[in-house]
Amino acid sequence: MTGPRQELERIRDGGGPGAEHARVALTASPDRLRAAILALAAGRGAGSSTCPSDAARAVADDWRPLLPRARELARELARDGRVRITQGDRVLDPGGEWRGPIRIRSGST
Repeated sequence: MTGPRQELERIRDGGGPGAEHARVALTASPDRLRAAILALAAGRGAGSSTCPSDAARAVADDWRPLLPRARELARELARDGRVRITQGDRVLDPGGEWRGPIRIRSGST
């Protein structure tokens, strides 16, 4: 079974969409969580999504404390049009009030 960290390595090594973000996410860069979100969303493509916890698990063994920051980064990236945040089939307004489980999709439709 592969986890999010191995998925980032596969994306990095594949050289396709998200490869550069995966490279950053796999370093000690302060931007690694943002890069992990972008790499996983791009790597999974328009037909799939990722979870904030996937990005957190990809960059840290002690990932739970990173969840609030991952959700906030998803909002920021959605405001910039880089990703879309969804719940079920519904695209969420990144500036709106929402709670509960979310998914992060590539910004391209």
